[in-house]
Amino acid sequence: MDHPLDTTEDAHRAQVEAYRKMGGPGRAAVVFRLNDLARQTAMAGIQTRHPDYDHERLRLAYARLVLGDELTRKVWPQHDLVAP
Repeated sequence: MDHPLDTTEDAHRAQVEAYRKMGGPGRAAVVFRLNDLARQTAMAGIQTRHPDYDHERLRLAYARLVLGDELTRKVWPQHDLVAP
């Protein structure tokens, strides 16, 4: 098993073992928590770059970042694209 370059073999083995012990539901919960943290981080970055954005513009900017221009235009055709 190859381990990440920034992690020792022992640490990687311990992490893999911890994930195995969690079982499927535990691993799924970790994935959802990490996804939420990534979303919060991205939203905070957008808010830092564009402090004037209201909640709606922030949401549209995040959508553009995640979905791309084409899909964002299809989902919200009534809105202009907002810079993330």
